[in-house]
Order: sequence, then C-alpha cells, then structure tokens
Amino acid sequence: MTYFETIRELTKRISIAIVDFSTDRNIARTPTQASSNFITNKEQGDWAEKLIVNAINTTSKNYVAVKYGKSDDLVAGEDGFDKFFQEFQNELDTIGKRPDILIFNEKNFNADFGYDISRIDHIKIENYVKKAIFAIEVRSSAFLIEKYDLAMQKRIEKFTKQALEIKENILQNYIDVLSTVQRKGYIELLNNITPVTIDAIDFKVPGWHSNEKLAEVNELLQQLKKAIKEIQKRDYLSITPKVEDIKVVYKWIEKFNVPHYYFQVFFDKVYGISFENILKIVSESDKEGIIFSIEQDTKNQNKTTIKINSKSGILVAGKVEEPCHKSVRKELDRGRLLFYVTFEGGSAYLDMTNLKKLLDLKEEF
Repeated sequence: MTYFETIRELTKRISIAIVDFSTDRNIARTPTQASSNFITNKEQGDWAEKLIVNAINTTSKNYVAVKYGKSDDLVAGEDGFDKFFQEFQNELDTIGKRPDILIFNEKNFNADFGYDISRIDHIKIENYVKKAIFAIEVRSSAFLIEKYDLAMQKRIEKFTKQALEIKENILQNYIDVLSTVQRKGYIELLNNITPVTIDAIDFKVPGWHSNEKLAEVNELLQQLKKAIKEIQKRDYLSITPKVEDIKVVYKWIEKFNVPHYYFQVFFDKVYGISFENILKIVSESDKEGIIFSIEQDTKNQNKTTIKINSKSGILVAGKVEEPCHKSVRKELDRGRLLFYVTFEGGSAYLDMTNLKKLLDLKEEF
C-alpha cells in the first residue's frame, strides 16, 4: 500500500462533521486589508520555517531541506496582492496546498533550483517535487511551552485543592440540609469528587435561597463549580492544523505521494507529528476533549482549527534559541501605516534520535 493509499483509508474514518472529503473546498474571499497583528504572525511563521530549514541543513549529513510553500511579501491592500492571492487559490485547486518545506535525499537535491523553490511555477518542478522524501508543514506559537506547562500544573493544583476543600466543608457542615430526599443526590455527587474524577464532574447549581443555611450551601456549590470549570479548561499547548487545510493537504499528497508532517515551533522547543497520526487522532471521537479539541481560533482569523496536545507528538528540538526582533513601519496606499514585528536569527537544536523516530528512519539523518 502506498503512502497516499494509507492516508486515503484514514480519511474514510473522519467524521464529515469535521471534514467532508466528498465536497469541494470552500472558496476563500480575497482579503481586503491587512492588520499589524496579521503581518506579525506571518513574520513569525516565516521565521519558524527558516529555523527548521537551517536546523536540518546544518545538522543533517544525508538530507537537504528546501523552502517550498507558496509565499510572497505582499499583503492585502498592496498592488499585486489580488493577483498573487488568486494564483494561490488556483494552485490549491490544481495540486493542493504546498507544504512549507521539502526534504530531499542529498543525491536528489537540485542545486540549480537552490534552497527556495517557493516562487517557481509548480509545472516546472513537478517531477522534482516527487523525488522529495518528506514534506513538512510548519506552525508557530508565541509561547515558551516549558513555562506554560509549569503554569498550568500550578493552576490545576490550586483549583483542585480549592475544590476538595469546598467539598469537605459542605459534607462536614451542611450534611443536615442535604439529607432530604430531594437533595441527597448532592451528597453522592460530592462523595464522587476525587483528584482522579474531578475532570469529568459536572452539575447544576440548584439555586436554593429559602433559608440562610441553604443559601450558604448554594454559594459553596457555585464556588465548587467554578473551581472545577477552571480545572477542566484545556491545559495544553497544541499542534494546530487548520480544518480548511486538511482537504488541500490531502489533495497534494494524492498528487505527490510524499509523507507529510507537522512541526509546531515554540520559542523554546519544537514538536512534530505525522499527518497520518493527526488523522488517526481526529478519527477517534473518544479522544476529543482529552488530547484534541476543535475550536475557532481567534488568533488565526477565527478559522476552525484542530488543536492536538503537543505531547501527543514527538519532541524534535529540545532547545530553541530565541531570535532577535524589531519593529517595522510599513506604509500602504492612502498613507495608512502598519507597525509590526520581524524576527531574525535564533537556532533550533534537533534531537536526532527523536527526529529519526518521527520520520521512521533507520539510516543516519
């Protein structure tokens, strides 16, 4: 079975509520105006791609990384952007979405094309692209994942302690008002709250106010519910494939049959996961809310995004040196000014053992 055939079989397991592979993709509207935040995010994404390309090309003995994803320095509102955007949409319908990076075996690397083929017409490089060994989609996140994990651990400990203290307070001091036939269900509920089960607990605050003691226990139940909701919030940083990209990534794989991976670049570490594993995770509905969620991403133009716990992937770089950054002034038509941040430099230190594991490589990378 080819790589594409494996992916095709996995797509049959994906709920159409997430991705309907039987329908055409939704046609995107041409953006009319860029924002400072959008350009900063684009600059961060471009930096993350360079980070991975440089890390591979300075570390690998047998492989070469090449920039491939369609990109341009134009932004919405500038002359030429509409033409670029339409060409990009046409290419999506023709070959699918180019991954950001292609990795070639050194013997198949074409020095005449060089390390950046992102602006070369796909027809001219079609046969060359088919020689790639791996394809990488790079996503970036403006977090230090190590500090985030520590903060989330402290938050869970804080609210777990708070919830268990409220539970004990109610059972010790308000058992009399809960012992009626109508209210004894709350005693069972409280007894079932443990550090292990607290993630799955939910209940309705009753709204008792007919006497002072009932009002007090009602307030405590309200506080307990709030503490539990804090514990149940998503507490992981994610690898973030966009739902709208799944179809066009699939279309590209159908044409080129090159194994596809997602790398999530944080400012201190990099995690990777195969596209195959993404499809497997999303096809298992019992994992939703545990290791993945599907959300409207406010930081990405409210696009629907699959958010997979980064720790479900593999740590491919255990250390990242942060880049330098500076503010840039950009003047658009009619004198509109945008100020955004650019990134330069920085290094990712690849964990070669983990990278080989992710890519299922037996030989030296």
